[in-house]
Amino acid sequence: QVQLVESGGGLVQAGGSLRLSCAASGRTFSTYVMGWFRQAPGKEREFVAAHMWSGNRTDYADSVKGRFTGSRDNAKNTVYLQMNSLKPEDTAVYYCSATKGGNYRVINSYDYWGQGTQVTVSS
Repeated sequence: QVQLVESGGGLVQAGGSLRLSCAASGRTFSTYVMGWFRQAPGKEREFVAAHMWSGNRTDYADSVKGRFTGSRDNAKNTVYLQMNSLKPEDTAVYYCSATKGGNYRVINSYDYWGQGTQVTVSS
């Protein structure tokens, strides 16, 4: 019912920036939360940020707070994650997701997932 398509990943040097995009289509609601998660090889998928559509506000994991910024374009039904001051430890596959409710920091709360986009930060 909801499709999420991600883009914007790539290779960047430490200290550089990338902007991820997540375009949503299908049946959506103003109460949806759009989540960002990442997963590095051999590690658990972890919470990065969550955008509350109804309030146009983003909450962040402590590990990225002050470096990453969430935003959206209503006309395009797209959320963005601007990633600045990137570190090698930010290297992971980044996933966008959507949920109608629940704890937005918990993976199991999310109903829909994008295909993932690779972010690689070199030293």
